[in-house]
Order: sequence, then structure tokens, then C-alpha cells
Amino acid sequence: MLNAIRQSIGLAMAGKSPWGSKGGSSGGGNGSGGDDGGDSSSGGGDGPRNPWLPGSGGDKGRRSASIEDIFKNRGPEGPRRGGPGGPGIRFPERPGGKSWMPVLIVALVGLAVVGTSTHLIGPQEQAVVKTLGNYTRTLGPGLRFSAPYPIETVDVEDVQGVRVLSIPGSGEGVKLILTGDQNLVDLSYIVRWNIKDLEEFKFRLVQPVETVGEAAEAAMRAAIAEKNLDETFTGQGRAEIQQDVRERMQETLDSYNAGINVLGVEIEKADPPAEVVDAFRDVQVAEQNADAARNQAQGYAQQVIASAEGEAQAFDKVYEEYRLAPRVTRQRIYYETMERILAQTDKTIVEADGVTPYLPLPEVNRRRTEANTAAGGQ
Repeated sequence: MLNAIRQSIGLAMAGKSPWGSKGGSSGGGNGSGGDDGGDSSSGGGDGPRNPWLPGSGGDKGRRSASIEDIFKNRGPEGPRRGGPGGPGIRFPERPGGKSWMPVLIVALVGLAVVGTSTHLIGPQEQAVVKTLGNYTRTLGPGLRFSAPYPIETVDVEDVQGVRVLSIPGSGEGVKLILTGDQNLVDLSYIVRWNIKDLEEFKFRLVQPVETVGEAAEAAMRAAIAEKNLDETFTGQGRAEIQQDVRERMQETLDSYNAGINVLGVEIEKADPPAEVVDAFRDVQVAEQNADAARNQAQGYAQQVIASAEGEAQAFDKVYEEYRLAPRVTRQRIYYETMERILAQTDKTIVEADGVTPYLPLPEVNRRRTEANTAAGGQ
């Protein structure tokens, strides 16, 4: 251990590096210098070398390996054997030494041509064909053919399916519409429609769906303006409004040549504005009370009229009997009238000789009953 330290100190004092000298001398004046000279001869005169890498056997010393040296010409399968331009990728060859690349390109082009020129159109669909961007024809359901893309483009649409448009749409505010009696009503409704003429639908209007919504809103406002507030809440009034809106919409869209058929309009909600809903409910309650009182009065009037009509019919029958026998009828009416009147009094009047004119039998019976009741209570 001490000898190794002494040798290191001696080399340092002599100006030599333990890794080899920078110059080309091959030896020293003592034994240790001879050992070092053998090492330095192998390092050459190009500078210090790495002591951990063995010499290459030549005059030039070997430098340390870099990351480029490690991964140079090496791939995931091992060292690359290609030329300086990279690995040589070669496709399988056909019999005769020709490449399969032209055949593959032709096959891909053929598939693209067949795929863009053959079209299977459903039973509820139609398609418009544009040649170099200009409309040429309409294709019906079935297997149809056209020129390949981009010479001809085919746009398929469902023409019989029912499409639904909700107004107001999601994210829109409240739709307040003014009625004929200067009231506001909050309406929400849906429109059902489909395509009547695909050519007109695709090329007449820039935004056909938005046009349907605008036509529906204009028609609804015009129809509500002709009705009062109560009619928008009743079933019959709603049915009339819905029919009116559908007819107005169809007339407007036909004037645009939109190619759209309006199937129907349905009102989903008709409410007063939220700001006046409490006052509106009070008005409704008052109207209901008025209707109840009106119905009660009408019922009483009908009852009185029915009673009067019955009495009139009875009088007519009595009058017919009176015309047949006036004296007998008068006597009968007199007796019936007196019986009805005297039955409600406590007096009995008898017009005959030897009979007490007044016999208060009901009064006697009443007093007897009161006496019995008092005696029983004691």
C-alpha cells in the first residue's frame, strides 16, 4: 500500500500522468518508468486514453464509446445490415421478378371507383346527384350507380321520415305572443314536417330548417292575434289555432318553393307570463265563482219556469172541465179551496141547525197534551 502511494507521488513529481504521457517517449530512467513506458507506447501520441478500454492494436489510441456509436446501425431486431441510406425494404416479388406495387395501386383505385359509384338507397330515401358541383338528377330507392367521385357526388336524404321542430328550442327564452284581447300568453309548440320535393329542399333555401321555424313562428303569432286569451286555453280553441297555423305555414313554404310538407302543429303549453301568474289565477277564481253563481241562478229560473208551466197545464185541464160543466166545476173548486185553507186553522165552522157553531176540538186536545206533559215531568 505504501509502495503504491510512493510510486504515485514520484510520478507526480516527475510530471508524468498515471494514464500515460502526452508525448511520444517510451521509457524512463528507472524500473517504474519502464513499466509506465510500456503503457504509454500503447496509448500513442494522440493524447490521454481511457485506461478501462483496451487498445485497438494500432498506433492510434481508442476513444470512449458514445451514445451514437452504441445505437448506430442498430434496430429493434439487432444490428442493421442495410447500406448507408438505411435498411433496404423490399416487397415480395411476383413470378418473373416484378413488383406487386403496381397491382396493389390498381386494386385500391378500383375499390375507390366502385365504392363511390355504387349506392344503395333505402325505401324512404332519395338522393340528389351533382356533376362537377351542378345538380343533374334525383335517384330513387334501390341500387343506383353514378360516376365516381369527384366527377359526381351523391347526397342521400330521408324524405318520408317525420322531423320534429320544437319552438322555443333548447336554450331559447320564453315565447310571449299577444292575443286578440291585448293579453300575453306563453306558448310552446312543436311542428312535424317532412320533405316533399328533395330537389327544392336542397337547392331552393340556404337554411331550410331555420326557415321552417321562422314560418311557424310567424303563422302562430298571426293565428293567436285573432283569438282571445280564453280560447288559447280551451281544447276547441287550441284545435282551431293548430289547424290555422298549419295552413298558414304550408302556404308560406309553398310560396318559397321549399319542398317541405307540414304534417301538423301541436301546442304543448299555453300559460300566462310568469310575472302575472298570481293575478291571472285570481281572475280565474273570480270567473269560476261568477260561473257558479250564474249556473245556480239559471237552475233556479228553470225550476220556477217548470213549476209555472206545470200549474198552467193543470189550469188548462181544469178549464176544459169547467167548459163542460161550469156549475159543478165552480162548486168543486170552492170546496177544494176552502178545504185547503181551513185545514191550516184551529177552527171548525159548521153551518147546520142544532150544532154548536164553534167547537175548539184542536185547542182542547192541545191543552190536554200540555197538561199530560207537565204531570209526567213532575
